[in-house]
Amino acid sequence: MLVVSISGSPSTRSRSGVVLKHAAQWLADHGVDVKAVRIQDFNAEDLLYARFDSPEVTAFIDAVAKADGLLIGTPVYKASFSGALKTLLDLLPERSLHGKVVLPLATGGSIAHMLAVDYALKPVLSALKCQEVLHGVFAIDSQISYGDNDLGGDLDELLTQRLQDGLEHFHLGLQHRTNARHKEAGGHLKLAL
Repeated sequence: MLVVSISGSPSTRSRSGVVLKHAAQWLADHGVDVKAVRIQDFNAEDLLYARFDSPEVTAFIDAVAKADGLLIGTPVYKASFSGALKTLLDLLPERSLHGKVVLPLATGGSIAHMLAVDYALKPVLSALKCQEVLHGVFAIDSQISYGDNDLGGDLDELLTQRLQDGLEHFHLGLQHRTNARHKEAGGHLKLAL
């Protein structure tokens, strides 16, 4: 199984990035390959001018095409996910999330921003034909502390439990998709014989 982890924070040090790293570590511990993609990995002009032929953009589109699922991490600004993330998602072909499982992870200064994923991010994912967007995990900034460890910081106990619960559902969804794809491929093989 392959998961693409997308960090939508324009900042090199971000709380949503810490949450994504914790999620990626959990998935790796459960046998899932995780490819990390960050907004900082792209030339700003390639994103702003929608340069589909940019090597970074084509590699991103290819990685998403091969992925079984996506983790999408974003800070919430002005009651919505980051504009940089929107610019990146706009580069994906229309049906690029068809058949993929997506787990949104968002961070914000207060609980008041919690619905930004439902009202802002999920419609964009739906437009990319994603049928399985899981209930996301929202973290208040105070639940995440920066640190010098490999994951960039620590999560409080409540957030750690909620993230693990979300990742268990995500992992189960990935397994269902993989099993269904194998059954479908087996059926096509029998028809070919």
